[in-house]
Amino acid sequence: MNADPSALAERHPPHRHAGLMVLDQPFTWRWMAAFGASALVVLLFGAVFVHLMVRGTGVWGTNVPYVWAFDITLYVYWIGVANAASLLSAMLVLRGVHWRSATNRAAEAVALFAVICAGLFPIIHLGRPWLFYWVFPYPATFGVWPQFRSPLVWDFFAINAHLIVTALFWYVGMIPDLAHLRDHERAGRRARLVFGVLALGWRGSARQWRLHRSAYHLLAGLVVPLVIFMQSTAAFEFAVTLVPEWHQTRLPPYFVVSGLMSGLALVLAVLLLMERFLVLHPVLARRPREVIGWLLVANGIVMLWAYGFDAYSSWYGGPEQRDAFVARVTGDFAALYWGALLCTAGASQLLWVRAIRHNATALIVIALAINAGLWLDRFMVVVGGLYHTHLPSAWRSYAPTLPEIGLLVGSLGLFAMLILLFVRFVPVIFLFETQAEHHRGGES
Repeated sequence: MNADPSALAERHPPHRHAGLMVLDQPFTWRWMAAFGASALVVLLFGAVFVHLMVRGTGVWGTNVPYVWAFDITLYVYWIGVANAASLLSAMLVLRGVHWRSATNRAAEAVALFAVICAGLFPIIHLGRPWLFYWVFPYPATFGVWPQFRSPLVWDFFAINAHLIVTALFWYVGMIPDLAHLRDHERAGRRARLVFGVLALGWRGSARQWRLHRSAYHLLAGLVVPLVIFMQSTAAFEFAVTLVPEWHQTRLPPYFVVSGLMSGLALVLAVLLLMERFLVLHPVLARRPREVIGWLLVANGIVMLWAYGFDAYSSWYGGPEQRDAFVARVTGDFAALYWGALLCTAGASQLLWVRAIRHNATALIVIALAINAGLWLDRFMVVVGGLYHTHLPSAWRSYAPTLPEIGLLVGSLGLFAMLILLFVRFVPVIFLFETQAEHHRGGES
């Protein structure tokens, strides 16, 4: 017989139930099944990577003019997700939103794991991944430095900066929770050792709380400009070329806006799937889903304006841009273009309906549809932008190969596996929020 949800919430408050499941709950069959499936996909990803190292990039469908395809598409997509999730978490911290404990930890995890996924693809794109360290500006006996005008070198600095700041932001926020788990009565000897090392001697003194709040807010402040820097770097990799569909000043702000939408939608989907997967009380994500839903509505309107501005600027920008735009919306990739528009600007407007915003299943479907649409949008920027260039001799279509599809599926599996590990071994809800509020009340 199932327990009454309200009675369960009274005995185990949502924040406690979600935060202490690291110690309280054994591995469930659903978690093990999902982890096993994602691990198999990651093994497939590894096999594809080994195949690429042995055979080279000739196993992809890339050729003149499609020198970039699934590899850069996936890089730009995951970077957009990471930036939006980081920005959401940072803004909630800086604004001091009271319900952020149900959202921040998941958003920070999504950002960190998306950066990890994104960082793999510039290395894979090299063709000789074992030489990836050549893009590092390190002193060598040959006296040869990397080409600092190369997008690959830009990626090195941008990805590393984002990875370091995001990891620190995530870890600093967890220190009080790690100490709480270290001192919990149900923690075993091994758990006490691991959590004790990671907690860095946290004791919860007034001085430690002040330093923690200062460090956490400082990192949140660093994240905001970092998001603009990271997305603009990805956009300038296209804008500095002479390809008609890429050589446009609209790309940096467009990448920021569209990346924000993908990250918000994925954070919402992860929150709701965790709520169902962990059998948490519905109070966990009620307020965040409402706010993120309205943000997606607003972002969808901005995306619709961006698509309209793209058409306007292409039509009046010159014959080469006009021809490239017409080929994109009516040529071989037309279905993908209109599918991206429908799944992003169209699907998000369904959230005007109150019943849809309050329906978890509908929100999950819409959030996943938005992410699918934004992946198609990235594909249209990368591959669709090369469909109609200045050279008529290069006007040909493109079809992905199985290794490229393996990269797509493998990156999704890697992200899912990291999320599952996070859910099982890290408190998904801030345990220290109630303690911090009590401490601030005592100080005042």
